[in-house]
Amino acid sequence: MKAWLVVFFAYLLGSIPTGFVVGSLSGIDIRRAGSGNVGATNVARVVGKAQGLLTLLGDVAKGFIPVYLAYRLGLTQAMTAAVAFAAFLGHLYPVFLKFRGGKGVATALGVFLGLAPMATVVLIFIFSCVAAASRMVSLASILAALCAPLAFWFFAYPPALVWLSLLVGLWIVVRHRENIRRLVSGVEPRFNL
Repeated sequence: MKAWLVVFFAYLLGSIPTGFVVGSLSGIDIRRAGSGNVGATNVARVVGKAQGLLTLLGDVAKGFIPVYLAYRLGLTQAMTAAVAFAAFLGHLYPVFLKFRGGKGVATALGVFLGLAPMATVVLIFIFSCVAAASRMVSLASILAALCAPLAFWFFAYPPALVWLSLLVGLWIVVRHRENIRRLVSGVEPRFNL
């Protein structure tokens, strides 16, 4: 029972729309500006880089806190993976925004930091290199997401976590399908870092 309460808490925490809240504090409904996405990249583009950073930190915390709590409570590896996935799904399908959320990259980062810090350092390195070279956050996010299960496997994390990283990584790629179309067409916007 305790474990399922943590899963429910993780979903609710993941559902907190950080970008929407940050945008609203600046008088902007981020869902109706820029790309319409509630994530940190759109907030940074539309509202400002400081607000984008605040959104990023909030979204990362939404993933990290439930995983940390699951470990502190001594939940099994499988239940901890369920908690992590619930936080991720909360960001994608937030109850507070009629189930229309972000793409999940920052919340996945928080989840991965809590579950597999060594693998996450590698993924951050991959993301940073691709983002710096291409100035496209979407491309960096997609490639890091695809590398996630390989990084988890390489560092010999438990199978439940490897499978979770695969599921989360593929879900992130699917959430970027419009970006992928623009990348293929050569019209994906670049980010001024």
